[in-house]
Order: sequence, then structure tokens, then C-alpha cells
Amino acid sequence: MPTLDAPEDRRRKFKYCGKDASLRRQQRMAVSLELRKAKKDEQTLKRRNITSFCLDTPEKPAKGVAVSLNLGEIIKGVNSSDPVLCFQATQTARKMLSQEKNPPLKLVIEAGLIPRMVEFLKSSLYPCLQFEAAWALTNIASGTSEQTRAVVEGGAIQPLIELLSSSNVAVCEQAVWALGNIAGDGPEFRDSVISNNAIPHLLALISPTLPITFLRNITWTLSNLCRNKNPYPCDAAVKQLLPALLHLLQHQDSEILSDACWALSYLTDGCNKRIGQVVDTGVLPRLVVLMTSSELNVLTPSLRTVGNIVTGTDEQTQVAIDAGVLNVLPQLLQHNKPSIQKEAAWALSNVAAGPCHHIQQLLAYDVLPPLVAVLKNGEFKVQKEAVWMVANFATGATMDQLIQLVHSGVLEPLVNLLTAPDVKIVLIILDVISCILQAAEKLSEKESLCLLIEELGGIDRIEALQLHENRQIGRAALNIIEKHFGEEEDESLTLLSQVLDQDYEFIDCECLAKK
Repeated sequence: MPTLDAPEDRRRKFKYCGKDASLRRQQRMAVSLELRKAKKDEQTLKRRNITSFCLDTPEKPAKGVAVSLNLGEIIKGVNSSDPVLCFQATQTARKMLSQEKNPPLKLVIEAGLIPRMVEFLKSSLYPCLQFEAAWALTNIASGTSEQTRAVVEGGAIQPLIELLSSSNVAVCEQAVWALGNIAGDGPEFRDSVISNNAIPHLLALISPTLPITFLRNITWTLSNLCRNKNPYPCDAAVKQLLPALLHLLQHQDSEILSDACWALSYLTDGCNKRIGQVVDTGVLPRLVVLMTSSELNVLTPSLRTVGNIVTGTDEQTQVAIDAGVLNVLPQLLQHNKPSIQKEAAWALSNVAAGPCHHIQQLLAYDVLPPLVAVLKNGEFKVQKEAVWMVANFATGATMDQLIQLVHSGVLEPLVNLLTAPDVKIVLIILDVISCILQAAEKLSEKESLCLLIEELGGIDRIEALQLHENRQIGRAALNIIEKHFGEEEDESLTLLSQVLDQDYEFIDCECLAKK
């Protein structure tokens, strides 16, 4: 059979089984751009503060006096030695930066206001001024990477961390928010926040009496400290963060749960060592509970985290199975949101990529009926993940397990998907059919299987694929017809074989998804 060059990137993502030299399972850590990217019905990198604090805002000087200043007056006021003028100018700038549409971030940066705002962060005698400066810097840091860099290079990180010890709750919370925006920009600034010892100060703020909005901000900032790869956050930071995240996962607030789960999803989106750090906390049973949440913002990141974990070693996957993930994942294949079905199918495909006793546990939890249902009726993006699960299952299954796969009715939707406009998926389905036919031959059941495939319209579809514009598909289809449907003596097939048999390497079905 032809090598699956087209799905090469996909095949590189399988997890290692570790059973033999062929390494037939490889990690699928980045299954697709759509699956890996967190959209913001998932989580936000940066946030602008466009609303005012009601109760906790520090007392403002010049109460009740509305101040309207132009940019020149703001620059003059910010550079004044009078704290009242500094406050009025900074507050006016902050209001400009807080407008919902087209805030003048670039204008404020080019006016040279950042260094003075950073100085105001240190004005402990004037918490109202600290608050307005921190808010303005928060909103500037919510902009582009270049704008965030202006805040960092202005020296804001250390003074913001010092404000985490402020006795004023509003000032402290605004500093948390600003640091979250800086850390969310990418690994460089995330690591700058970490290296300035922000984590212990952030963790010290967590308490049962903390206002819920404040705790949400802390959790979101902690999640940004876990975010981004190349490089990952350092081991020391992860060890500091994990106990706090485990604690936050016991909360009942959905926003806190969501951001804590996203943090864990970032920490597990990597090598087996990273996955092991999270698994060793004992968090999996709680994640399984959260996967049953009716709130999508909790379900999505908890499912993502579990999906990442089962890309790990067989032992890590077994811990997930022992925690009960197979009680939940088959149900999620039937979720009303296709995005959840897709992630559930992705997770299950990685369980199926393990040893045959993992496949047996899939059977024990009756995963095949919902799998066949999504292959028949799911959106195509879900069907593609389900095809990968079938491929992994067929590749690692025992003969008895393969028989159960065929008896589940999986061949009908697979045959129907041979007309799909996706070269990778068609190649995989042809390999699966070839594997099943070879197994049937060993069991002396090939004739009945060939009849079943014919009844399902499979022979006609496979024959048509011999003339597919993709030559790998043509070769794979031809091989099946020649080997299993008695057409090897047909002269036209022989000629077709000669046309297609150029510049291709071959693998047998046991090498499906191997590297």
C-alpha cells in the first residue's frame, strides 16, 4: 500500500506506545490549527478595563469636579509637580484609553506619558493616582505587542508587582490585571513577570474573603503565566502554580473554573514530562467532574486538558481512564455542540492509539455506537476525528476487537466517506478497509466481508477511486481491488498499475500512523 505522505504531519502527532521499535503511536499534540487555538469563547489573551470600579475605587481629590483636558494639557498635567494636576491629567488619559472604540493607545505612547505613569505607580501617598496610572497602563498593555513592550520597557513590571502588596484593594486588583495583560503577550514578557517574583505575591492574595471579581482576575493572570510555548514557563514557576490551580478548581464560580482549566490545558500541551507534572497532582478526577458541566466555558477547557493528557504515555492515559474519562467521553460524542464532539473524538482517538487493553476499555464503555453515529451524521470536521479514531483502533486491535469494530456497523459510514473531498481522510479509510480485509483473510472470513463491502457500494467507490486525481489514492484503491476482489488479471488494471507504479514507497497496514 502507498505511504501516507499526504497525512504525514498528522501522523507525526500520534502518541508513543513504547511497545516496539516501530513506534506505531505518535503524539498528535497539534491535531489542527482550529482545535489547538483557544478562541475567546474559550479564553482571552488580554483585556481592556472599560468600566469603572464602583465601591473600591480610591477616593479622588477634587470631588465632583468634571475635568476635560486636551492632549497638550494632559502632557503638561502629567509632568506637573502638583499631585492633583497629575491625578486629573492621568485620569483624563485613562478615560481616553478606556473608550470602547478606537482608544488612542498609540497617541498616548507617542506623547511620552508612560514613564510618568510608571512613576505614579510608586506614589504610595496617593492611591488614587496609583490606581489611575495602573488602569491606564493596563489598557495600553492590552494593545499590540509593540504597545505592551512600551509598557514593559517603561519599567512597569516591578512597580506593578510591588502594588500587589498595596492595602488598597482597587489598586492591588488593577495591578493584577496589568500584569495579566503583560504576561499574556507572549513567553518573553511572561517570563519577565515570573523572573520579577510575581507568582508568590499573586498567590498570597488568594483568600476565601477576596471579592469574586478580584479572584477571577487573579485566576486569569495565573492562567496567562502558564500560557505560551517556545519556551514553556520554567519548572520552578509551574511547581509554584500547580497547587494554587488545584485549589482554584474546587471553586464554584464558572469563570474561575474556566481560567484554572485553561491554565492546566496550557501546562499539558507539551511533552510527557509536562503532562506528568499535572497528572501527579491528582487533578484528573476533578477534571472528569468538570467535563460533565453544562457550562461550555468550563466543559471546553476541562475536555481540552484531558485530551492533552491522553496524548501522553500509556501510563498517563491509564490514570485518566482510571479517573473515569471513559464514563464521559462517549457522552460528549453526542453533545449538541460539534466543537465538543470534535474534541471528544480527538481525545478518544488518542486512547485508541494505545495498547490493546486500552482498546478493550473503549469497548467496555460502549464507545462504538456513538462513534458510528458521528461517522454517519456528524459534521465533517467531527467525522474526520472519528475516522482517526477508527484508524487507531484498527491498527492496534486484536482480531476479536476488530470483529467487534466491523459488527458495530462502522464500514457503512466509512464507505460513504470515500467520496469526501479530503485526500488524507480517503487514504486513511482505504488503509483501514485494507487492514480489515487482511484480518478477515486470516480468519477465513474474507468472502463474507467482501460481500458486505459490495452490498454497501464499497467496491464501486473503490474502483472509481483508481482514477482519482491523487495518485496515492489511485494506487491504494488499485491495490485493494487487485488483492481482495480478484481483479489482478484484468488487463486494464495491469496497465493502470504500470501508470501509477512510479516514485512511490509502500507500507503494509500495520504501519498505519507510524513514523
